[in-house]
Amino acid sequence: MPPQPAPPRTGLWLVGARGGVATTAAVGCCALQQGLIGSTGLVTELPPLAAAGLRDWGQFVLGGCEIRAGELPQAALDAGLPPALVAACGDELRAIDQRIVPGVVHNSGSAVDQLAAGDAARRFDTPRAAVDAIKHDLDRFRESERLERVIVAVASSTEPPTDATRLPDSWEELEPLLATPHDCPLRASSLYAIAALESGCGFVNFTPSLGASCAAIDQLAIQVGACHAGRDGKTGETLLKTTLAPMFASRNLEVMSWVGHNILGNADGRILSSQENKQSKLGCKDAALDALLGREPGDGPQSLVSIEYVASLGERKTAWNHVHFRGFMGVEMTLQVTWQGHDSALAAPLVLDLARLLDASSARGERGAVGALACFFKNPVGAPLEGHAEQFAALLKHYAGRHSAEASDH
Repeated sequence: MPPQPAPPRTGLWLVGARGGVATTAAVGCCALQQGLIGSTGLVTELPPLAAAGLRDWGQFVLGGCEIRAGELPQAALDAGLPPALVAACGDELRAIDQRIVPGVVHNSGSAVDQLAAGDAARRFDTPRAAVDAIKHDLDRFRESERLERVIVAVASSTEPPTDATRLPDSWEELEPLLATPHDCPLRASSLYAIAALESGCGFVNFTPSLGASCAAIDQLAIQVGACHAGRDGKTGETLLKTTLAPMFASRNLEVMSWVGHNILGNADGRILSSQENKQSKLGCKDAALDALLGREPGDGPQSLVSIEYVASLGERKTAWNHVHFRGFMGVEMTLQVTWQGHDSALAAPLVLDLARLLDASSARGERGAVGALACFFKNPVGAPLEGHAEQFAALLKHYAGRHSAEASDH
């Protein structure tokens, strides 16, 4: 009997490849491929999506880029992952290390610049030169690993906000600015988005940075026939908010204030101790609470969100929410919720889920922002901000429902 051809493979290119989230995703993917862990925490392993025709974990090959020196096995231990599991995945992690190249630093803010270590980071004279270098990395990854498709996922440190007033609405107007080092307002996350889309790759922005979340870059995606998803992974406090806020609205309870306080100690927390970088994160966390509560814009509750860096906590993140609300006959009440979690262990499985799902969208020929992936993000592109239940229903309809319909047609 002639040998069977190897199954087609998809590459997952992680930007910030030795950070806590990407490292945890790498260890998780290796462990899944070896059958060392279960599927807890993976949305795509829920029964409706497990039957949706997504690629197996063994069909994914990981690579990426990083602006810091280091090695994945040590990064995994630094992220608080079980030493025995890291050791069991050691050979695979060292193989991924060989596919990690120096990352690009461009207009990313002083806090990110301070992370960049010597030869581990690259800088270019123009944004276009940076984009072309990233495209070369992606092409080489695709060719050397014989990949059918590639998904680029940004899991790097949060950049300061991009000045939206300087962004043109069309790709035709934005593209020439890439040749001008001083006139182009884009930061590195958006250069990765442009490079991915121009290379025909799917693009995921798991950070609060701009990435592909502007009209001009979305227009590029549609023109070249590529798809993207983002923005800012929804893993803890905002997951609670998008679940609890519709509950208050459905009971006609008047929320008068909603205060959230977050403390964490990993590299993400250290970057967010910079005020300019923190603004990107706060903007995503505080988005559209009025709409979730069924209130008109500007008519919602007082809302405050804070994030503080506490070095001793490492990956352990605590989010405390205080909700002051009014009920029947004006009686005032309070809900207090404390969420304590391992930041990267909450985020990493979602990155892996998004790689599988966006790979499926790429295979279908979907273009532009994939709004059906909104349930994964704080500030989703391509879809309105809704309650988590509505977002999850849209996810199942788009992937599980569509796969069932396609299967019945055949």
